Amino acid sequence: MGILALIIGPALFWAGYHRYKDRFEPEPLGYLAVAFLLGIGAGMLASWGYQALDWFDLRYDAYRLAREDLWGLWWYSILAIGLIEEAAKLIPFLVVVLRWSHFDQPLDGIIYASFIALGFASHENLLWLPALAPWEAVGRSLASPLVHVMFASIWGFAISRARFVSGSLPLAVFWGLGLSALLHGVFDFITIGLPHWVRIGPPLLILAIWLWRMHQVRRLHGDP
Repeated sequence: MGILALIIGPALFWAGYHRYKDRFEPEPLGYLAVAFLLGIGAGMLASWGYQALDWFDLRYDAYRLAREDLWGLWWYSILAIGLIEEAAKLIPFLVVVLRWSHFDQPLDGIIYASFIALGFASHENLLWLPALAPWEAVGRSLASPLVHVMFASIWGFAISRARFVSGSLPLAVFWGLGLSALLHGVFDFITIGLPHWVRIGPPLLILAIWLWRMHQVRRLHGDP
């Protein structure tokens, strides 16, 4: 019961936050719920992606790489962890969400990407939290939804801008996925591989994305 509370509580909080941010032209709750479920499916897809690395003997223990091969961890963080997890979240967005008639304004890219990310984080927490110590579980349950939402917002914004403002959709998918995977990988690389005194970096990275995201949301609302 405690693990479920740690998973559901933060997800509901951030779902409510995004619902409030989208209050002027809110998306139907049913669509948001489906996006969340798509995120859970994306979590399963990411698990299959990691399993696929085994077929090519390319799956590594990131914590072992941190001890033995820091440059290997750098590339693994970006090309495996970052790329697999962001691509897994992006695929249901492209296959399902883009076809919805309610995906009809620039802010929707950030909103639906965020709900997919919340579902993804919930699935991830369901796998990880039971194995952690209580305080570690609390910390991860609070951080994971926010972190995944921030990275997904990058490609969500890029795709939405290309669709409703200007630009090439394939190019937006390419740079949005590439940038989110890169930043996701940098976040994990610092968190896993660098000394504790450097680990102020990941929170600062999330803060920077948060500030950029707030600016874009205000601009899309037409606020000064």
